[in-house]
Amino acid sequence: MIDMPDYNAMDDEEFRRLVHDWIVANYPQELRFPPERMHWEQCGDWYLKLAEQGWLAPGWPREHGGMGLDANKLLIFMDVCESYGVGRTPDQGMTMVGPLLIQHGTEEQKAHYLPRILAGEHIWCQGYSEPGAGSDLASLRTSAVRDGDHYVVNGHKIWTTLAMDANMIFMLVRTQNTGKKQEGITFLLVPLDTPGITVRPIVNLGMHDEFAEVFFDDVRVPAANVVGGENNGWTIAKALLGHERIFIGSPKFATLAMYRLKSLAEAVGLFEDPLFVSRYTALKLDVEDLGAAYRRFVAVLKRGGHIGAEVSMLKIWNTETQQRITELMLEAAGESAGVWGGVDTADGLVRPAGEFIGSRPTTIYGGSNEVQRNILAKAALRLPS
Repeated sequence: MIDMPDYNAMDDEEFRRLVHDWIVANYPQELRFPPERMHWEQCGDWYLKLAEQGWLAPGWPREHGGMGLDANKLLIFMDVCESYGVGRTPDQGMTMVGPLLIQHGTEEQKAHYLPRILAGEHIWCQGYSEPGAGSDLASLRTSAVRDGDHYVVNGHKIWTTLAMDANMIFMLVRTQNTGKKQEGITFLLVPLDTPGITVRPIVNLGMHDEFAEVFFDDVRVPAANVVGGENNGWTIAKALLGHERIFIGSPKFATLAMYRLKSLAEAVGLFEDPLFVSRYTALKLDVEDLGAAYRRFVAVLKRGGHIGAEVSMLKIWNTETQQRITELMLEAAGESAGVWGGVDTADGLVRPAGEFIGSRPTTIYGGSNEVQRNILAKAALRLPS
């Protein structure tokens, strides 16, 4: 285990400088503010460098190989990375599988999986959504039938982020068809090299293959790979979805879009146009307001409080603001909006069409915004169904 100082005992500004200086010295300049989600071949070296530093899993307890950061220091760490334009690695292992196993896994599961995440040996993807079971996740039909010491899995997952780069998948499967549909779901860990699994990348309109379909045909998975017990997967899934919605609600996505809009506008001279400046300023204020709301939720976490259904507001606000920013980006690019090569700016190439296309599905991630509004109406505002 890497010998690390007690970061939580540091002054906040001292810790911020430490993280900033190390990031600036070690993060590849060419990967700052990446226009698309990076594949392993692009960011694998950075993943391993973080692991070598002991900074790969900042929120994990120190005894499991993490930095052991409290909520305050963790948010500082994330803010420094976001401000500098550090791109996401394939991070499902650190942000979802690791915390899940630390809380719900057996000692054998922790001992097996956690070190392999930190070593970059296991790269994880999430197998939740299915055709016909996306926002209504409880309707999933991928089945797992017990056969001795194994489950036999059959079904089809879709919109699986970076499955083509992963070698492990955590997934929800149906192990019972009676009673409430939420009661028959189990959480399962599956190696992607198991016979019977096929991964098929999905190429989007921007010619990027961030997502994939995953097919399971009589896939045999050891029963020891169940987390939390058979038919208890829905409780675990809800906890992970709550975490995902906080992450998606971070203002970094809208902030990054504003950064690229600003670079584009400077390159084509639009800050001389009062109408553009007015629209740009309105969006900038929306992003600042989003940041203020996010910080209020963060303050609750810092106090050790619980964030309820109202967190859905962040996800709606962030994703729809990002879409409005990319719409203005298309207008700002003029005739260059449809040029695949993009527009050269002082901060690098900006591809308005790619930004626009990439922002379209964000209102579906982590539960569609329509579902989020229903959650707010029922759980936060107590409106009748």
